[in-house]
Amino acid sequence: MLAAKKIHEGIFEIGQGIATLNLTPGENVYGEELVNVEGKEYRMWNPFRSKVGAAVKKGITELKIGHGSKVLYLGAAEGTTISHISDIVGQEGVIFGVDISARSMRKFIYLCEKRPNIVPILADASQPMTYKEHMANFSIDALFQDVSQRNQAEIFLKNSRAYLKREGYGYLAIKARSINSSDSAEKIFREETKKLENEFEIIQEISLEPFEKEHAMVVGKRK
Repeated sequence: MLAAKKIHEGIFEIGQGIATLNLTPGENVYGEELVNVEGKEYRMWNPFRSKVGAAVKKGITELKIGHGSKVLYLGAAEGTTISHISDIVGQEGVIFGVDISARSMRKFIYLCEKRPNIVPILADASQPMTYKEHMANFSIDALFQDVSQRNQAEIFLKNSRAYLKREGYGYLAIKARSINSSDSAEKIFREETKKLENEFEIIQEISLEPFEKEHAMVVGKRK
């Protein structure tokens, strides 16, 4: 018989997989399996489709989001990962999803219409002041970034200075090959992580293999 074992706030282990409690029962987002356990519907979280899901499967220790959390997510794309964060933060929480692609945003807005705790923002994450009107009166608990830019660490720091509260948590998905095509992924991860150390206490560095090739998740707490 299936059981749902809580591994983080709002995240459960079901069989060999991970899942979140579905905020919109009966509906999936990206073709993920819906599973009923003891009268509750869960959405299975595919770690091959989500950097945060991959980090959970690889043993992230500090995932500091829960019911009511205020989250800024850079690189929203079509909302695969954000949909699971939406389940976790619930109706009392809010996720601001930023993406520069109008094509992705069209699909993302469709998700936002079904999930009122998500705010879509069509903007360039490297220019955080361009979306400050959306963020007014909000203190952000957690910042997630999944952006394929050479200056990933710089974008992350600019947004954390603008919006992340003191002692808030940051989660930077580093894509090695977006930064440098010749150095080893490990060297790139070290160099990018070092750029954060003045402003973040680095808590964990997680390789996302085998779910994502030459990617790592850096977890930090803002000083």
